Amino acid sequence: QVQLVESGGGLVQAGGSLRLSCAASGRISRMVMAWYRQALGKQRESVASIISGGTTNYADSVKGRFTISRDNAKNTVYLQMNSLKPEDTAVYYCHALAVPGGYDYWGQGTQVTVSS
Repeated sequence: QVQLVESGGGLVQAGGSLRLSCAASGRISRMVMAWYRQALGKQRESVASIISGGTTNYADSVKGRFTISRDNAKNTVYLQMNSLKPEDTAVYYCHALAVPGGYDYWGQGTQVTVSS
């Protein structure tokens, strides 16, 4: 069982930056780590992911603005968000997928609000 705790959310003006952190209670070195977000009234969507080897993938809507990274020694994943837009407003969730095994875990979410 792995617990994920997100932090770093908050209120920021459009064009600003935030850095989200996701601290895991267990080892994440072999896990695919990802950030998802869910805006009010919308479905949860994938934002960015990073595999154990470091390869990353991003939603088209955040490419060039967001950067996902991981520190396996600290069992922590980060999401650096730059040039934030009001449409980035959502609850951001950390997700971990165990490979192999297929078990997955979710954090409780952190609110990001971008004002225009």
